[in-house]
Amino acid sequence: MFKVLLIEDDVTLFKEMKERLSQWSYEVYGIQNFHDVMKDFTQIKPDLVIIDIQLPKFDGFHWCRMIRSHSKVPIIFLSSRDHPTDMIMSMQLGADDYVQKPFHFDVLIAKIQAVLRRVYNYSKEQQIQLKVWNGATVDYVKGTIQNNSGEIELTKNEIFILKILLEQSNQIVNREELIRQLWNDERFVSDNTLTVNVNRLRKRLEEIGLGQFIETKVGQGYIAKEEEII
Repeated sequence: MFKVLLIEDDVTLFKEMKERLSQWSYEVYGIQNFHDVMKDFTQIKPDLVIIDIQLPKFDGFHWCRMIRSHSKVPIIFLSSRDHPTDMIMSMQLGADDYVQKPFHFDVLIAKIQAVLRRVYNYSKEQQIQLKVWNGATVDYVKGTIQNNSGEIELTKNEIFILKILLEQSNQIVNREELIRQLWNDERFVSDNTLTVNVNRLRKRLEEIGLGQFIETKVGQGYIAKEEEII
């Protein structure tokens, strides 16, 4: 049974979500003290975090940063605000998905199932752990890339996107295929969500001199360039 930490201060919504998620056999926990969310996070050790942006004391972005500094647990943001910058910010901070309030509960369940399947089934079924790419060693299980310029650690979304692109290196992977593999149903995902995730991946790769190897093919998709070893 997956443990879900729901960081939501609206008591009515929390109770409704807990009841509905429990029907899907998720073990749902709430926050006792919104001034010290990390205490509950550390004690519960959730498999998934669902977090509202507007919270008492500190907002969801703050707690996302705190969680990401300690863990790569998947995070889904909830927000009643309709600012595009909120979604962009959440993805840049390492969130796995973003749900706009009010939402249809079936959509939320679909997103939760997609994230959990991608993160945990992927880890269990992973056969090839290491991949050498343009002089760098990609560790799919640890989510790291290392070369002579250093080592970076990627989020689950970032390493999964990179893996899909590397499986078809030097070939264009269209956006629809990426969305389908990442979130299972493109009907529930905005095109901008993928753009933000790929841009974040490219920015991380730039830290070790690999950013230029992920190219955008306008109107088509993305390509991971792989240099031939002579």
